[in-house]
Amino acid sequence: MVQAQPNPTLLTGNLKSISPSKSEQIIQFNHPEKYRTSEWYTGHGEIAASGDGRSFAISASYTLEAEVKLVDGVFEPSNPTLAQVYSSRSRCVAIVDQTVNELYGEQLRRYFEHYEIPLELVVCRAWESDKTPDTVHRLLKFLGKDGCDVSRNEPVLVVGGGVLSDVAGLACALHHRRTPYVMVGTTVVAAIDAGPSPRTCTNGSQFKNSLGAYHPPVLTLVDRNFFRTLATGHVRNGMAEIIKMAITDDGELFELLEQYGSQLLETHFATLGGDEKLAKIADEVIYRALYSYMKHEGTNMFETYQDRPHSYGHTWSPRFEPVAKLMHGHAVTIGMAFGATIAVEIGWLKPTERDRIIALCRSLGLSVYHPILEDIDLMIEGQKNMRRKRGDGGLWAALPTGIGSCDYAQEISPELLQASVASHKQVCSSLPDGGKGKEIYLGDLGLE
Repeated sequence: MVQAQPNPTLLTGNLKSISPSKSEQIIQFNHPEKYRTSEWYTGHGEIAASGDGRSFAISASYTLEAEVKLVDGVFEPSNPTLAQVYSSRSRCVAIVDQTVNELYGEQLRRYFEHYEIPLELVVCRAWESDKTPDTVHRLLKFLGKDGCDVSRNEPVLVVGGGVLSDVAGLACALHHRRTPYVMVGTTVVAAIDAGPSPRTCTNGSQFKNSLGAYHPPVLTLVDRNFFRTLATGHVRNGMAEIIKMAITDDGELFELLEQYGSQLLETHFATLGGDEKLAKIADEVIYRALYSYMKHEGTNMFETYQDRPHSYGHTWSPRFEPVAKLMHGHAVTIGMAFGATIAVEIGWLKPTERDRIIALCRSLGLSVYHPILEDIDLMIEGQKNMRRKRGDGGLWAALPTGIGSCDYAQEISPELLQASVASHKQVCSSLPDGGKGKEIYLGDLGLE
């Protein structure tokens, strides 16, 4: 017969052992600061013994500090931001995108030479086709004892676009099980989405981004001057992620994009002939998108909850994007436009609001329809994959409830899915090219 136990006794300290007793014991562990592995990570925990000498329970929490900054001229010697990170260390170990190295490599090297900080650098091609476990393993060799032998408290510098942020971030997550890194995003996607994101990943056989770990950069530096040398197709591709946050979280951002989006695309965010007013608008758009994104992503760092506005447009696209070989931004806007039609079908969104969403995407040359949506078996398979990814509690598809707000559909039945595809096809049939955007395939920008 099990007897009721008295109230638990709360103890604190770093005790090495617990003597079983008739009273439940809870021991809290708050470790001295001198034992910290890294200045960016902390944690504490507790262990509760049942008192019967047969079982105990453990709980632990892990806290990290991450910062996102908009900067101007990050590789200019007059900007000390990076030097402040690395000057107290013996060197800077960097992973740099191949194209970025061709364009900015000398400037990066001169920057660290100016501050007399040794630089150890590896160049990595980072196309979508390079987003593989093999690339991650090559980076791990560079970081490990066969390469630079990076310490567990040594922040690796990662400079590049969204693919590099994913694979290099994953390599840092695996190296010593957690090595900090500083992210300098050089594309729009990396600057406002993939760069500061805690979700590092590589593509797997199941679906896009199916292998990964939660490991955000400790510092993200966003310098829109890099957008000057991007192909316009890459700027357009990244703007899809800004639209995503505008629709689901920030109606004022949506209005800014309606008014200035085309100018921002044409001038690469006011880096090609944009005036001072447009430059300020560019900074505001970037900041608002980042803030909305990290307000939800950063505070739900390990995706323990699925009320995630930034998953809008990403419920079906991870399955159909690689099949159709679409640019990520086009796949996302197709998913967003289709999701808006579903929201109309279930009464969450007005048709006029859906039309505004489609019109904004179209104004930037982004796609809102593709025949891949008509492969219902593929779409249902995508839902199955996503349901498992999100914990089997439901599909939890983010869908707009207005401009600047959203809710989450726990399930989308095959009947609703098929009816929505037919409805969306009809809506887009009157659009030029049936809703197809510009430079929509990976091959259009040489990324296959």
